[in-house]
Amino acid sequence: MRARGLVWLGAVIAVVLAASALAAFTLSRRVQGSPEEVSAEYFSAWRAGRLETMRRMVADPPGDFLAQHRALTAGLHVYSIRLKPGPLVRDGETAAHQEYEVTRNLGGRVTWRFRSTVRIALVDREWKVLWSPATLHPDLRGPGRWKLTDTGFAPATFLDRDGGELAAGGPLGSYITALADRFGQDDDSRGWAVEFTDQGAPRPRRLALLGTGEAERVETTLDPRIQAAAEKAISGRGAAIVAIRPSTGEVLAVADGLGGRNAFMGAYPPGSTFKVVTAAALLSDGMSSGSPVSCPASAVTAQRTIRNSDDLALGGTSLRNAFAHSCNTTFATLAVERAGAEALASAARMFGFDGPITPGVPATRASFPDPGSGAELAEAAIGQGRVQASPLTMALVAAAVADGTWRPPRLVDADRIRESGERPQPSRRIPNASALRDMMRAVVTDGTADRAGLPSGTAGKTGTAEIGTGDAAHAWFIGYRDDLAFAVLVAGGGSGADAAAPLAARFLKG
Repeated sequence: MRARGLVWLGAVIAVVLAASALAAFTLSRRVQGSPEEVSAEYFSAWRAGRLETMRRMVADPPGDFLAQHRALTAGLHVYSIRLKPGPLVRDGETAAHQEYEVTRNLGGRVTWRFRSTVRIALVDREWKVLWSPATLHPDLRGPGRWKLTDTGFAPATFLDRDGGELAAGGPLGSYITALADRFGQDDDSRGWAVEFTDQGAPRPRRLALLGTGEAERVETTLDPRIQAAAEKAISGRGAAIVAIRPSTGEVLAVADGLGGRNAFMGAYPPGSTFKVVTAAALLSDGMSSGSPVSCPASAVTAQRTIRNSDDLALGGTSLRNAFAHSCNTTFATLAVERAGAEALASAARMFGFDGPITPGVPATRASFPDPGSGAELAEAAIGQGRVQASPLTMALVAAAVADGTWRPPRLVDADRIRESGERPQPSRRIPNASALRDMMRAVVTDGTADRAGLPSGTAGKTGTAEIGTGDAAHAWFIGYRDDLAFAVLVAGGGSGADAAAPLAARFLKG
């Protein structure tokens, strides 16, 4: 009996020990802290200049983490810093982001204010800051040298179309800086430039123009209500929205979460949004939206195998339906075997590709390199290969369809552009615009964007642009509603139907 009791006691002890070990293991697996706690501690350390504390809170900090912070402080002669975090936003169970405003006094001369975003994620069961140079300033890509330069003039104050002042440190700060380089320089007031030279770059970039004293006031075309809706729609995302008034070419909103003014300056494959251009070439070649076409799941043309997303196969259908469901096989085959490279290039030029951007709009032109007649033509027809565009230039494509005329974009008054002595591109009529509008409406009512929640009256085109093996595709949606055209790009967002079109719906409803 005694032996049996000892066995029983041993078993109980073993169970208790196992339970204790399990409890200890479970405790060790628990998530430590919260994103709210990490944010509060990180900003507290930043205010106090405790860089070592900040570095310990960062997941995989770069070896020059401390040096990058100190380079900014020394190069700009920072006297003081003030940080104002906004609300922390949870992005699911394992990530969060928080926008914040930072104000620095530089050299005791001028105040520099702008907004950026800090990102926080769950790493090995512990909440950590996902630091990158963009945490210091949204236009940074890596280390470099900072300098505060006396410009000898004060930059203009820029206003929205309702007369409200556009803060140099707000979401549009880098765009205002670019405009200030070209308009409204007042030699009677003092100005300072915040310059940053990227490591290995031959010359500095201006991140801000700051002034003391009164300077000229320049009105822009930006609409504060539309701008606010665009900023809210992309909040915290690596995305951009550009909105255009089709009847005038005025830029109504620029919300840029891509950094580096990439809503205007970036060069991205437009993916299937370029099928608007390809469709225009086919319509000019005598086809109609009702023309019979074939949409197999895969097709070989010019010795290049083209596949549809999710192995979509419609069989025999109409050009309108193939456009609505974004049949790669249809448009690639027709471009190679019917339209040809010259017709496609002509249509691209009609929509502003390879032409200069309007003076006063700091932007990169869209590019359609000659694809020849082979496999590259098949890829170009569906917005891949070497075709490149920005959200601005694709918003202009949507605006051209909506109005029936491609117009050059502008951010400031037309008279001010004329005074600069520079000439914009001429406007161009879009043949068969009515058929293109019908096809873009079908995308929303019956096609790839029919479940995106877009409001009634919206027309558009989804796009999913592949950018390399193993990399997530860029998600696009371009469209229009009444006298408002727009482009949405979600960098690395995947499917245009799943990521960009719902963002467009959020923007339009806002």
